Amino acid sequence: MTTLVIGARGSVGRHVLDQLVEAGEPVRASARHPESADLPPGVPVVAADLTRPQTLAPALDGVRKVFLYVTSRGIADFAEAARAAGVEHVVLLSSGSVLLPYAQANAISLAHRAAERVLAAAGLRWTPIRPLVFAGNALTWAYSIRKEGVARLLHPDAVTAPIHERDIAQVAVAALTGHRSEDGAGGLGDLSDLLTGEELLSQRRQVELIGEAAGRPIRIEELTEAQALDDFERFGSRETAAAVVEFITAATEGGSPATDTVRRVLGRPPLSFARWAADHAAAFV
Repeated sequence: MTTLVIGARGSVGRHVLDQLVEAGEPVRASARHPESADLPPGVPVVAADLTRPQTLAPALDGVRKVFLYVTSRGIADFAEAARAAGVEHVVLLSSGSVLLPYAQANAISLAHRAAERVLAAAGLRWTPIRPLVFAGNALTWAYSIRKEGVARLLHPDAVTAPIHERDIAQVAVAALTGHRSEDGAGGLGDLSDLLTGEELLSQRRQVELIGEAAGRPIRIEELTEAQALDDFERFGSRETAAAVVEFITAATEGGSPATDTVRRVLGRPPLSFARWAADHAAAFV
């Protein structure tokens, strides 16, 4: 059964695509501009854009499984098109914030829960994957580290358990294929549990590990909450920036836990943040 990977050029989507190809699964990739997608040879590439509903039916023709990211626009059109195309299973990259009681009213959690509700009401079989803290969030420090040797942080000693995008993808692929490690002990419900790394690390320690991987010293400058709001707004709305501030502040008081979901689903420990830093060291030099 062909799987369509929507967002195949994204940090998680590309790993999902590569892992499906490696497993020998029939796969199709989507990109807004297929001609410049730079995806693996032999993988059919289509132009599927959730903000352009007319692109969805051709992209979904013959597809039975779909991987996609949460998006604030187009999810209802996608659900309608997927149902009409006979899609049998959708794996949605959502957010662990929907499982945190203190985060229920923030912009990130609200957006992801809204998308989940659309799929739940659509009559489709669907599975949410809910990572909490992406290790890749550290890439937001890359520019200042490269240019100034500085990481500007809100609450440097806030503790989180970042997860490598490759592990997120492998959990998504387990959901898509139904294939789990022989050592995986849990049931299918595990796939939607809070998804994190297993190692709790302060942001300060994460910067140290990046410095070790990149072979350079990195100085830390602490931001006030007001400065952090302005800084985070570069990556989204003011409301989203406020949600990020809330998450980081909660992480100073144990609000960002580590879970064993990866180990239960995949039968192995998650990749470490040190491994992530080594994999991405070039971004910081």
